[in-house]
Amino acid sequence: MANPIAFVPKLTDPQFELQRQVSDAPRRHADALLAAYDLIDEAHRQGVLDALQGAMGARDTIAGAVANYTAQPEGVNAVRNLLALGKLFSTMNPEPLSRLSKAAYAALEERQVESKPPTLWQLFKRLGHPDTRRGLSLMIGILTAFGRASWPGQSSSL
Repeated sequence: MANPIAFVPKLTDPQFELQRQVSDAPRRHADALLAAYDLIDEAHRQGVLDALQGAMGARDTIAGAVANYTAQPEGVNAVRNLLALGKLFSTMNPEPLSRLSKAAYAALEERQVESKPPTLWQLFKRLGHPDTRRGLSLMIGILTAFGRASWPGQSSSL
């Protein structure tokens, strides 16, 4: 016949256990606490905490204004447009956008070094570059799609 296993429950006070964990927290998480204090200090110096406090104090006013705006047709359209843009951006591959932003930043930096604007001849020569033609082709495709979407039923083939 089987013998029962002796089980003696450990009786601990939950309040005592919580107090022990709280007293151990500064020692165990010292780096994280110091980083959090630095973050709070910087937010205070920049006025972010004051802005958050003001927003929390005016939450009823802000919620009322948002509710009034979204009840209007313009507000509904704005929310729908934001959702459509979110859907568009969620379907895009982030890698080409990352490359585009880096290339755009490099182009801006390069243009800031130039002391005078390029001549029309220099601009015309840039049009012959394969990358420029690829970019123009992309922009023309986007404009074509925009025109097709803006005036439904008026589409013509290219």
